[in-house]
Amino acid sequence: MRPSHPTLVAASRAIASHRDAMVARWNEWLGERLTSRSVSRAVVERQLRLIIDVLAAMIGPLRRETKPIWAEVTEHYGRIAAVRGLAAGEVVEEMQYLREVLIRHLAPSIAAMRPRQGMALLLRLNRLVDKGVAMAVVGYTDALVHTLLPGDGPSSNGAPSIDPAELQHELDAITRSLQAITGAASRR
Repeated sequence: MRPSHPTLVAASRAIASHRDAMVARWNEWLGERLTSRSVSRAVVERQLRLIIDVLAAMIGPLRRETKPIWAEVTEHYGRIAAVRGLAAGEVVEEMQYLREVLIRHLAPSIAAMRPRQGMALLLRLNRLVDKGVAMAVVGYTDALVHTLLPGDGPSSNGAPSIDPAELQHELDAITRSLQAITGAASRR
């Protein structure tokens, strides 16, 4: 764990405290795209919560430790977007909306900071969202490539498929990884 500037720690806490409101807003924006035959609304909402939880950790003192988890959770989001039957541009839009949600919910906190600190935080958030978008596209592309390999045929709608139990197992593994890092840090 690396020491963080107090404004980053405060931003991390603000993200964590606004998580449910941000997920609700993101969920509302997703609307009908959120549901598909192969992936339930609850699973996508769980993904959104996990993305925001990891992002909150990435802003604070655990940024180095959570960097691989950020890549994993956003890549996973892209793979599941392919399973949901989204187009490549839609997964980019969905991840880009995270930026808007963050700015809307953190605007009062950012406005209260000194200009240099607020700008530094906005730049860091933008870099993280951009990296998340890139990793989601990687996951999306990987999922589509796997449909071209023998034995990994597409589902009935032409999108990749995933076993719901496997999906839950993957989300559980990412959650445990995050909890192991944040739990270890809180015990120090």
